Amino acid sequence: MRYHYVASQAGGKMIEGDLDAGSPNQVLEWMAGQGYKPISIKSLTIESQKGWKSSFGQKITLTDKVFLTKYLALMLKVGTDLFKAIDILISDFDKPVMKSFLVEVRENLSQGKPFYSTFAKYPQYFSSVIVNLIRAGEKSGNLDGVFFNVSNSLEKDQDLQNRVKGALIYPVILIVVSMLVLLLMVLFVLPKIANVFSQTSIQPPLFSRIVFSVGLFMGKFAGIIFPLFIGSLIFGFYFFFKNRLGITVRDRILNKTPVIKDIFQHLAIQRFAATFSSLLRAGLPILEAIEITANAVGNDDLKAALMRIANEGIAKGMTVGEAFRREPFFPKVVTNLMAISEKAGHMEDVLETLAQFYASEVDSSVKIMVSFLEPVLLLSLGLSVGVIALAVIVPVYQLVSNI
Repeated sequence: MRYHYVASQAGGKMIEGDLDAGSPNQVLEWMAGQGYKPISIKSLTIESQKGWKSSFGQKITLTDKVFLTKYLALMLKVGTDLFKAIDILISDFDKPVMKSFLVEVRENLSQGKPFYSTFAKYPQYFSSVIVNLIRAGEKSGNLDGVFFNVSNSLEKDQDLQNRVKGALIYPVILIVVSMLVLLLMVLFVLPKIANVFSQTSIQPPLFSRIVFSVGLFMGKFAGIIFPLFIGSLIFGFYFFFKNRLGITVRDRILNKTPVIKDIFQHLAIQRFAATFSSLLRAGLPILEAIEITANAVGNDDLKAALMRIANEGIAKGMTVGEAFRREPFFPKVVTNLMAISEKAGHMEDVLETLAQFYASEVDSSVKIMVSFLEPVLLLSLGLSVGVIALAVIVPVYQLVSNI
């Protein structure tokens, strides 16, 4: 356990720091050996560091989880004792939140608590899938194999996320730059040009007058419109990415959008196949594995389909193939493979192959979407700038002609 102590030295100087110890008594003994007078001792856990974490963005990342599971798997495989493996990781991790978490794991193990129980305390970091895999591995005595599977699964997730993010970087930059260019032109450039022509006797064409009217209006109320625009962006980000209702609305919209809906479906099936395969490989019963998978796929339609498969299909005596064929969410290739793998007795291997196939499908679909999106964005920006330029050039030509 890690403790935070406050003490005074012989000269009365106050000092404080953190110390790894088995109990408060050990901290007191250490302070006595240093000649310190104890004032307070407080145990440190992840929860007690929340304020510090939020200030400095401390959290357990996907990379941290890959490192943790991979090295635990390697050390357990070569016969390292679990306590010793955790002690090695505590000394290897420099990140305070990870060090604190591992200290808590070690303390709970020393008190006879199950290994998975500490992971279960932090669902914001460790999903129910990871927790149940560790629980299954602990029961079967196959923790090293479970950690290898978890590590491989996390690495594949990280690789897929990186590929998708990498493909979307350019379109996102293009959208942001386009919006900024148009905003600057409409708020600052266009109003000045409109003011110039409003003071002349030239009668611009109708479309130029419309563009100038928009420019004058935006220029007049720029002090109100610009903060409202920024506020709307912040509110929209919070609503669609942090609020449960907003996330549901966002997913519903995206699931109805051409091309994007295919990506979402493929991504959901990939998560289903990878998660279900890992849980079956760890030895969980099929009904429990389906229910855990349903809560991990991140797609409401797929979750509902999986719950029906478990509760209205397999639980009532249907075969896996029959239960899956009843759900229109799954393509025929998935339902046929589920039925074949059930008869052959190697469902987890087929699911793992299916997960790899759909991961490549997601990657391909994202690339297709980006290749379609880039010219559309460029054309939209060009048309917008072109309309403004034409609205300005025609009156300028009229003005030059009258000189």
